[in-house]
Amino acid sequence: MATETPPPSKTHPRLPSAEEFAAVQESAEFGELRRSHRSFAFPLTVAFIVWYLVYVLLSNYAGDFMGTKVAGNVNVALVLGLAQFLTTFLIAWWYARRAATHLDPKAEAIKSRMEGGA
Repeated sequence: MATETPPPSKTHPRLPSAEEFAAVQESAEFGELRRSHRSFAFPLTVAFIVWYLVYVLLSNYAGDFMGTKVAGNVNVALVLGLAQFLTTFLIAWWYARRAATHLDPKAEAIKSRMEGGA
């Protein structure tokens, strides 16, 4: 029974070696991909965490403000709480859109080059 590695194909791409992974990780192209991701994801993550903590702090220490009626039985706390959900979905949509246009093409180029052996 032979245990030879099958030749690369669309279903079974060539597996890069550890040295190839290390070389790609140190490449300028991979560094640019990492910078592009971090410069978008990290500031958004920090902004959302701050926004969430402001909501929690307001809920704990500004009860009168959060209880202010906006319309009928709807108060500021409910509006800001629903805004948390809206913000979460908007950030996810924005990230998916940005990744599809900026990050995925760069990552796919690196991946195809590694799997192709170039």
